[in-house]
Amino acid sequence: MNPEAKLAELGLTLPPPPSAAGSYVPTVRTGNLLYCAGTICFLDGKLTHSGQVGKEQTVQTGYKSAEVCALNTLANIKAATGSLDRVARIVFVSGFVNAVDGFVESPAVINGASDLFVKVFGEAGKHARAAVAVNGLPRGSTTEVQVIVELKA
Repeated sequence: MNPEAKLAELGLTLPPPPSAAGSYVPTVRTGNLLYCAGTICFLDGKLTHSGQVGKEQTVQTGYKSAEVCALNTLANIKAATGSLDRVARIVFVSGFVNAVDGFVESPAVINGASDLFVKVFGEAGKHARAAVAVNGLPRGSTTEVQVIVELKA
């Protein structure tokens, strides 16, 4: 099953690709690698989750926030390549969690993005990763995800 059909099976729809919010582009391709700029949990013109995990958000709502970030990343990948079928594998995910001081459950939050990539791409969705707690993210977003993708030749 192709990735876009898999998204539909999961009841998910790709949002319009988010625009860059500064002096950068959403994706850069070099060789067969596509570097995806960080995406936050922004849909339909607003944040889906704002604030810190451990304060305004829980690990569970943070997980959903990271899933929205992953959907935005997939939208940028499709915009850059024309089809999610062009993805050979997800190589690396950098996940950032806006969290209270001392928060140690960043991996559980960023699993929202990682789990979605595995559901959509199967084995090719398994990736190396970093999951880091920070004291703030753009626009007060709960999560941000950056991704490196290998494209099919």
